[in-house]
Amino acid sequence: MKPAIIKQSISVRDYKSAPEGSARRVVDNLVEELPVAVVYNGLTHAVMMLTPVALEHFALGFSLTEGIIDRASDIFGIEVVARNNGLELHVELNSRQFNRLKQHRRTLTGASGCGLCGKESLDMVTIERPPLTSGKLPPFALIEHSLDRFSQAQVLNQQCGSVHGCGLFTASGELLHVSEDVGRHNALDKLIGFTLSEQINIADAFVITSSRASFEMVQKCLLAKIKTLVCVSAATHMAVRLAQQGNINLVGFARHGRHVIYHQSHN
Repeated sequence: MKPAIIKQSISVRDYKSAPEGSARRVVDNLVEELPVAVVYNGLTHAVMMLTPVALEHFALGFSLTEGIIDRASDIFGIEVVARNNGLELHVELNSRQFNRLKQHRRTLTGASGCGLCGKESLDMVTIERPPLTSGKLPPFALIEHSLDRFSQAQVLNQQCGSVHGCGLFTASGELLHVSEDVGRHNALDKLIGFTLSEQINIADAFVITSSRASFEMVQKCLLAKIKTLVCVSAATHMAVRLAQQGNINLVGFARHGRHVIYHQSHN
């Protein structure tokens, strides 16, 4: 896999700030957001709005959570190609996965806040998978400690804001990796892609996300076999139902001093 051709994800812009009615010129950091086309074996499958870092990780994670691949070895190579109006991710699939993709092909334009844009029918929203085996719910104190580590590790968000993050933690609370993107589901796909690329055993790991727990976030965890998702914000009703069906630990409103357990997995 070739390295991403864009390393810088922040641009500096001048604008006027007017606190208490007195305008002054300041310099601030703004996160980059670019249209990125995901192209499988020459066939454009999706155009997503992304922060242009960790694009190979995104390609891996997106391919898994879209049900296009079952494992990293289904992909032979990933190449990032620059175009005048954005980027293309050229993904080389094995013939079996590409044939499956063509049978279930969809064309979408996904905004950075959209994880299910462009589905051709309601039947395509849910990707069926069996429930996961029971995963241990992290203790309250461990979640609190992990939240501190997670906040400190969101470097891009600290520099410019407006960025979601997803952090991968071991059962003992060690932070393994943080992925960031303007889109919450993109950040999760990047994190999942990281685990595939690095061949990390996530059987006892858990994920913290800076966002709400929406349906597609839980579905991505189910497809990646992530047994615990901890969210800083609330969960939707559909997300909780899917967590119950998929036997996923789902925690929301994660704060110091409190959190809400929407669902705890069982044997």
